[in-house]
Amino acid sequence: MRAEYDFSNAVKNPYVKPRKTAVTIRLDPATVEYFKSLASEVSLPYQTLINSFLTDCAKRKVKPNIKWS
Repeated sequence: MRAEYDFSNAVKNPYVKPRKTAVTIRLDPATVEYFKSLASEVSLPYQTLINSFLTDCAKRKVKPNIKWS
C-alpha cells in the first residue's frame, strides 16, 4: 500500500443511504403495543412502522392537536 493516497478528486458513493439518527424516546406501553400489533399485521418491525408514520407526518407538516384540560 502507498504511504499516502490522493482523494482530492474523489466522489461520494451515490448509492449509500444516509444513516439514521439514534434517539431515546419514552412512549406509553399502550402506544408501543398498538404499533407492535399493527406491525405484525403488515409484517414490518414496529420501530420501522413508527419511523414511517412519523416521516409521513413530517412530510405533510402535520401538527399535533393537543388540548390541556
